[in-house]
Amino acid sequence: MPNLQETTEQILTLAAQHFKVPRERLSPDDDFFKKLGINSLQTLDLLTRLENHFHVELPDYELQGVSDFRTLAERIQARL
Repeated sequence: MPNLQETTEQILTLAAQHFKVPRERLSPDDDFFKKLGINSLQTLDLLTRLENHFHVELPDYELQGVSDFRTLAERIQARL
């Protein structure tokens, strides 16, 4: 099982690939809406990709208010 740092790194890498941005432009504390310039529908697409990658299911109530990569990684890590 990956640790929190590894989970965070995997999320950043997947987000960079998915939205075609350089990985080095993203950091754990970035607000992904602002940094990636994405809307809620694009965010759902990313979340689905992350759920499939990590083999977890993230309930909507756990994601309310989450907008940075670090918190997202913590929520995924709690499900591993």
